Amino acid sequence: MNTTTDPLRVTLLVGSNRHRRFGPVVADWLLDHLRAHDGLVPEVVDVAATDLPTTLAPTPEARSALAEISPRLAGADAFVVLTPEYNHSFPAGLKNVIDWHFTEWRAKPVGLVSYGGLAGGLRAVEHLRQVFAELHAVTVRDTVSFHNAGASFDDTGRLLDPSGPDAAAKTMLDQLVWWGRALREAKERRPYDTA
Repeated sequence: MNTTTDPLRVTLLVGSNRHRRFGPVVADWLLDHLRAHDGLVPEVVDVAATDLPTTLAPTPEARSALAEISPRLAGADAFVVLTPEYNHSFPAGLKNVIDWHFTEWRAKPVGLVSYGGLAGGLRAVEHLRQVFAELHAVTVRDTVSFHNAGASFDDTGRLLDPSGPDAAAKTMLDQLVWWGRALREAKERRPYDTA
């Protein structure tokens, strides 16, 4: 493996799980950018499709759900987390998926994309930065946010004015690739140890 040029395996974690959620519209737009970006090979984990209990007990049902999710998170070189803002923060279902894992996030970069009303999900992003710092992950500085997201896309899921979001996505993904390659190379030279 050439750590400086091989594509990064990036997992898009779709964090919304509400009935009639808007997340898939933003996720489709984001996936187009992930697929088009040189250096990224995307995969999707959708919180709404997971069946993890909130008890964090290793029941047979939990182990079955983890067998589907955990290898996909562990195999990622980087993550993009797509979050709505629910009551000034990110959804409980997203936190549950995050909390079921630890080493899967360690020493990997995380890009953050948010959507919501006037705040565009930015309060959720700031809370996620604290969570991922505790898990030894590195969040990239620049984000993508959609203020009044429902009004930003047409009925077919296309952005009405893609110029700003497209530029923001490129900047964020460029940073994600830089951090992903740098951290992958560093871990090959010296395994990351939290002790």
